[in-house]
Amino acid sequence: MNVSRIAAIDVGNDCVKAIFGKYESELYIPNVIARDTEDRPVIGIEELNEKDPLDGIHIRIHSPALNENNVIYRVGNLATKSDNANELDPGSSKSEEDQTLVMLFTTLALDAVGLETAKAANNNKSVIDANYTLGTGLPLREVKEGKDVGYRSQLLGSVHQVEFLVTPKYQGLKVNIKFDEVKVYPEGFAAYINLVMDKDLNIINRDLIDKRILIQDIGGLSTDVAVIKNRNVDDDKAQGFNIGVSESLEAIREEIRSKHGVELDSRRDVVEIITRKNDRNHIMVKGSRTSVHDITDRILLELAKKQYRHLRNVWQKNSQTEICYFVGGGAMVLKEYIKTLNNNLDGYNIEFFEDEKESIWMMANAYYKLVSDFVRKNSKETKVAQKQTVEK
Repeated sequence: MNVSRIAAIDVGNDCVKAIFGKYESELYIPNVIARDTEDRPVIGIEELNEKDPLDGIHIRIHSPALNENNVIYRVGNLATKSDNANELDPGSSKSEEDQTLVMLFTTLALDAVGLETAKAANNNKSVIDANYTLGTGLPLREVKEGKDVGYRSQLLGSVHQVEFLVTPKYQGLKVNIKFDEVKVYPEGFAAYINLVMDKDLNIINRDLIDKRILIQDIGGLSTDVAVIKNRNVDDDKAQGFNIGVSESLEAIREEIRSKHGVELDSRRDVVEIITRKNDRNHIMVKGSRTSVHDITDRILLELAKKQYRHLRNVWQKNSQTEICYFVGGGAMVLKEYIKTLNNNLDGYNIEFFEDEKESIWMMANAYYKLVSDFVRKNSKETKVAQKQTVEK
């Protein structure tokens, strides 16, 4: 697999969303890791290989980009079951955390082994070389601080190896990941691209293309408010805030534990409780269906008020704004609370995406559009240069 493959990866606080190749495959992995030992207990290797690899990601990662190298991790669903599971902490920078890179490399390695397995079922290669052209992003605040430059440089020019240990179907395989190019986009601009263009970068929303727009992207650890005018992000007016939904989800999880004695594995469980269609805001306590509405409403309404204050402050400084779009996983969690506040208070022209998948996958889709366009343009330039060389 030495031909460079397109990868568009959104390492979100809650989960990783990734799109590969010519839009032919997707991966969705909870952003949870846990340190582990080389041998984890399983009941028979035959049984192991009947399971889904995504439910048993057990790896060792070697990369010069990591602060702690050659560490063994459980990743994703498997990690959520560990007592020492790690999720990204509020206040941390995505570009400076090992966890971001662990999730990024794991996702790429899963794509590489899946592709290699599909190409040759009887392939006995134990080491797979995988080349990628990566499109990813960082919060606006980190890009404005110049952290995208360091993040990009630590990915380029090195080989990053993921070794699958006790992982269904992939045990014993190693993947050497190299990047031919890495494009790091500010998340607010990426959201705008996704709003107005299709995956071939044709304009699909002409009504929005020349409007003055705010895009409030509520993530797990941070919130970006992008100010769009003249089809570009206004870097001076765009703002990033160290406030996301993670802290509130953690507070809900802790209060459920102390009040009801129920231990939820991760924030992901809290999100499921407050967003699912049936039995929303209910848990099982000793076999009885129990409402936690009082806990979730109080904590999430408080966060919604903070998010609404950010909207109000940015809108006041950009008074000719025509509409604000709320995007991201956090927007899905807070949607009803923000709508209620807006109806009772200022009545701004705001919009949410009713399609949950569209909102959650917005960044990954945008990175895919942008990196695909880069590859297309680069390919054209290469062909022109080759033609000119031949003509000489």
